[in-house]
Amino acid sequence: MSSVHAPLDRARLFLIGNLSIFMIGLGFAVRANIAPNLQADIYDHIDLARSAAMLGEALGITFTGFALTLLFGSALVDLIGMKRMLLLSALGYVLGAVLIIMAALLPVDGLAANLVLAGLLLTGLGWGAVEAASNPMIAALYPDEKTSRLNILHAWWPAGIVVGGLLGVLFSYLNIPWQVNLFILIIPALVMAWLVSRASFPETERVAAGVGYGDMFKELLRQPLFWLFWLCMWGTAAAELAPGQWVNLALSRIVGMQGILLLVYVSALMFVMRHFAGPLAKRLSAVGLLWLSSLLAAVGLYLLSIAESPAAAFGAATVWGMGVCYMWPTMLATVSERFPKGGALMLGLMGFAGGMAIQFLLPKMGEIFDQAKVEAAGSVELLAGLSGAELDEVLRYASVESFQSVAVVPLLLIPIFTVIWLRDRTVKRGVEQDRLSSSRV
Repeated sequence: MSSVHAPLDRARLFLIGNLSIFMIGLGFAVRANIAPNLQADIYDHIDLARSAAMLGEALGITFTGFALTLLFGSALVDLIGMKRMLLLSALGYVLGAVLIIMAALLPVDGLAANLVLAGLLLTGLGWGAVEAASNPMIAALYPDEKTSRLNILHAWWPAGIVVGGLLGVLFSYLNIPWQVNLFILIIPALVMAWLVSRASFPETERVAAGVGYGDMFKELLRQPLFWLFWLCMWGTAAAELAPGQWVNLALSRIVGMQGILLLVYVSALMFVMRHFAGPLAKRLSAVGLLWLSSLLAAVGLYLLSIAESPAAAFGAATVWGMGVCYMWPTMLATVSERFPKGGALMLGLMGFAGGMAIQFLLPKMGEIFDQAKVEAAGSVELLAGLSGAELDEVLRYASVESFQSVAVVPLLLIPIFTVIWLRDRTVKRGVEQDRLSSSRV
C-alpha cells in the first residue's frame, strides 16, 4: 500500500516503472511470436476458414482485459494503492503464461481454446494494472517533466519488444518449442513483484493537490476537449498496436522474412527516439508532434502493405516507427498536462480507449485476412489443399489486404490535430499579445 509519510526514492520508483513497462513490452513480443503457432496448432484445427479471425479475437481479448483494468483500476488506484496494483499485474502475467502453456499440452478442443483465452485475458489484466499504476506514478513524481518522463518510461515498452522478439527468433532458429516463449514472461514479473514489495509509493497528483474524488469525476463533464482526445486515442492506439501484434503473421508472408524482425527493428528505433520527445515537443508542441506522427504512421502503414522485399519493408517500417513512436505517451502527457484535476481517472480512460480500439480492430483484420485468403484460393476446399509457394502467395495477398485496411486510421486524425494545433497557437499568440500590452502600460 502507498505510504504518505515514508520517504520516496524517485530513482527506485522510476526503475520499477521502467521494469513494469518492459514487462508488458516483453508480453507484446511474446504474443506476436506465438501468434502463428496458436493459429497453426490450435485454430486451424478448429476452423480453418475462420482461423485468422479466431486468432484476432484471442489476441484482442488481451486488450479487453487491458482496457477493463484501466477503466476500473484507474478510478480505484487511489483506494487500492499503486503497490497493490503492480503486484496484481505481476500475478496476472505469471498465471496467464501458465494457462497458455497448459493449453498447449492438451488435445486441441474447446478446453484448450478457452485456456488460451483465459491466459491472454489475465496478461491483459496485468498489462492494464501496470498502466493504471505507472502512468500516474510518473506524473506525480515529475509534474514539470511529464512529456519527457512519460516518453522515457514508455521507451521501455519497445525495449521489452526487442528482447522478447530476439529471443523468439533465437528459439525458432534452435527449434525450441514455441511454448518456451511464455516462460520469459515469468522472470521479470517476479523481479518486479520483489522490488515493488520493498518500495514506498507516492500519492497521485490529484490527491496531492487536494482535489476531491467527486471533483475528479466532475472534471469529465467540465472538459469537453478531453473527450476529443479520448476519441483520438482510439486511432493512435490502432495505428501503433494492431499492426505490431499482427506483424509476425502477416509481414512474414509479404516480404519472405520473419515479420518479428521488423517489429524488433522498429522497437529499437522507438526506444532511442522516445528519449528525445521532450525537445521535440517543445519545438513543435505536443499536439504538433501528434500531427506529424499521424502523417508518418499513415504513409508507413501503406508502404508496409505494398512492400515486396526485406529492404522495402525495413524502409516502410522506419517511416511507420517514426510515426507511432510518440503517440501513446504523448497522448497521455497531453491529457495529464491539460487536465491535472482529472488525475488517474482520465489517464485510465485514455488507456481504456486504446485497449478497446485494438479489441475491435484485431478481429476485423483477421476477418479481412480470412475473406481475402478464401477469395484468392477460390474456396475453403481449395485453400485446404494448397501448400508451398501457392499457399504463400494466397496468404501474401490476404496480408496486404489486412494491412491496407489500417492505413486509413491515422489519416482521420490529421484534420483533428490540425484544428487543435491551430487553436493552441491562436490562444498562445493572444496570451503573448496581452502580456506585451500589459508590460507597455
